[in-house]
Amino acid sequence: MGVRGLQGFVARVCPDACQTVDLREMAEKHRADHPDCPPVIVVDAMSCVRRWYTPESWVCGGQWREYLAILQDFINAFMAAGIKLVFYFDGVVEEKKRDEWIKRRMKNTEEITRLFQFIKTHRKQPGREMFVLPSALPTFTRYALKSLGQKTVCTLQEADFEVAAYGLQHNCIGILGQDSDYLIYNTCPYFSIENLRLDRLVTVMYSREVLCRVLGISLTHLPLFACLLGNDIVPESMLEGFWHKCLTTSPHRNRSYNRRANILLSVANYISKIPCSYSSLKHLEEIIPLGSDKTLLCRGVNSYLLPGQQSPWIPPDVTNCQMLSLQQQSAFCQDKEIFQLAKEQHIQSENFTIFNILSHGTVECSNSLEDDCDTEIPGQALIYRPARQHIYSILLESGKGGTYPLVKEWCVYFGNPLKQPDLIQPVQPSVTGGTPNLKTLWLAKGPDVEKQRYSTFLACFHLQDEMEELQALEAPVAGFCCLLAYLMVQVNSLSLEDLNAFLALILCLKGKSAAQLTGLQLAEVDPRAVHLGAVLIRSLTTLLMANSACGFPFRMDDLMPWAVFDGKLFQEKYQKSHRGCSVEELLEGNVEDQDIHTRGDITFLLSKEFMTTSGKLGWWNSATGIIFVYESLFLRTLQSN
Repeated sequence: MGVRGLQGFVARVCPDACQTVDLREMAEKHRADHPDCPPVIVVDAMSCVRRWYTPESWVCGGQWREYLAILQDFINAFMAAGIKLVFYFDGVVEEKKRDEWIKRRMKNTEEITRLFQFIKTHRKQPGREMFVLPSALPTFTRYALKSLGQKTVCTLQEADFEVAAYGLQHNCIGILGQDSDYLIYNTCPYFSIENLRLDRLVTVMYSREVLCRVLGISLTHLPLFACLLGNDIVPESMLEGFWHKCLTTSPHRNRSYNRRANILLSVANYISKIPCSYSSLKHLEEIIPLGSDKTLLCRGVNSYLLPGQQSPWIPPDVTNCQMLSLQQQSAFCQDKEIFQLAKEQHIQSENFTIFNILSHGTVECSNSLEDDCDTEIPGQALIYRPARQHIYSILLESGKGGTYPLVKEWCVYFGNPLKQPDLIQPVQPSVTGGTPNLKTLWLAKGPDVEKQRYSTFLACFHLQDEMEELQALEAPVAGFCCLLAYLMVQVNSLSLEDLNAFLALILCLKGKSAAQLTGLQLAEVDPRAVHLGAVLIRSLTTLLMANSACGFPFRMDDLMPWAVFDGKLFQEKYQKSHRGCSVEELLEGNVEDQDIHTRGDITFLLSKEFMTTSGKLGWWNSATGIIFVYESLFLRTLQSN
């Protein structure tokens, strides 16, 4: 979260601290000074995704291939200057930040509600002032960068701490992001993503030294300064009385500044006059009403100390809280080998959510572009909960006897106030011969194990009986069919027109370039299609979780949205399908046989007999999956109802 108002304060009150720099020149100087150490910039990816997502269309579910091309251009600009990038992503929500996480989710829910009201009224996407990130964009950005050959790190704790530590320990030329905490850490230079001109590799560098000179304090004071202004550890609500005292005694109040700016100046004036010592910190803890926890200031200052650093405000024998949290293991996983492997895969962005479950038994799912007024479509968090329950059972091996640990889910859906987590019971999937243990799924080798991985994965979605049909498909199509089959069972309101739209999407997407998809124009935007697009994108994250838990029967790249989804293309197919357009038009004239016009859905087009008699064998790989969807799924849906 950083220190509220500090970034704006630097821009308005300390303009000299905002220095325009040429990253190419800085890289050249670094190479001259360190010929054996290439120039590296560590990127706080979570503060950059909003800047990276520049496709014109964002409300329809994401223009994923266009976005992938944008990320490649971003990487290429730095590669051309000989600068290596290392990308960091938040891997956990720390409990100390839970309240802030909830507050942001509630705010996002209000923004999404207003967004759907606009779409329903105007039948179009609003301007950028109402921009909301496409569902799961940070998650898939991590895998996109990895697929583009970049080093991506998923953190074990608060990302800004790990970013600052990496920048310091690896002598990076700077940190690229937009978080005022990088002004507080004593680390490498801090560059602004908001001010980056990619074509010239010019941006703003925020100078800690100039900020301190304006404030009249030293770098050593910055961690205490941040705590006394309120941060993730010290709540602002506890500091109002202290601020009032500082304001009334400070000679630096300026009527041309807002109250927050004057608070910053007054607090800096106060701490500049006290000795830099632990006894001064203890005195502050006595005079500030910190409630029952009198160690808040100590913990807050400590949180800004990077590995190997010390502070006069903190005794040397006080253990760094940040480093201690890395060593904590939970009773959710007793197998050290499995736990270590999950941890390594987590850090390297190779699995999804697995380490969070095995270490703390916690899962988060943020907002999606869902219309809370559409009660016919359940919240995506509820749609995929049965699948997640099977995944939890696989990970926690709940079928082996003994205790059955509950998993804490912090998921956003309509009617959930997020006052406490939902406690979810793992449920064993139906796997012939029983669910394999994690050592088998993750470590064993051989064709029999590969079959076990695949069948266990399918069992998470109640599709274990369709293994032969699905294995005959290309991996992205097989994954897509799993989702459609699961969705059609879980969401009773889905229609044949919805399914035809999804099928036309997957069949037409493969042959389209990013440029073609960018050029696609929509006459209007349908709000229900926006909702369904978000539901499908979130379903892909459930596939990633199941794939990770089952030992990767699929390549993760085969389950990515750019392989199976495009927001504008789905909107087009959805609207045409619901207008009753012919199958030929849905498939963009790829099939000319006149018999197609006599059928009202895609089933006949994609039947094996039609493929054989019409010579359209090129469609067969996808066709098998479609036949499976119609023949197997609907029979089971009827039986379950």
